[in-house]
Amino acid sequence: MANYVLVYHGGGMPETAEEGAMVTKAWTDWFATIGDALVDGGNPASKTRRIGADGSVSDDAAGPSGYSIIRADSLDAAVEIAKGCPVRSGGASIQVVETFNAM
Repeated sequence: MANYVLVYHGGGMPETAEEGAMVTKAWTDWFATIGDALVDGGNPASKTRRIGADGSVSDDAAGPSGYSIIRADSLDAAVEIAKGCPVRSGGASIQVVETFNAM
């Protein structure tokens, strides 16, 4: 099994306490559904800066809006798990990135 980083792009935060409660429940339900596949539920992200190979630094408005880490048998299995992620209902897309131990 490998770990996969789910990188979220776009979407928005709930505007009311009621929406926030519904979003929290959706995430809690999804985490329960995927069970032991959840490695790190992650967090939202805000400001992003990109550091170029030459050391230059720039703001990155297109940076990720959050992440989670899951465990799966294959990239295809990770994609299937990611399809159930509630971040999609808020308009975000999900990038599924396989990681591997290099050291």
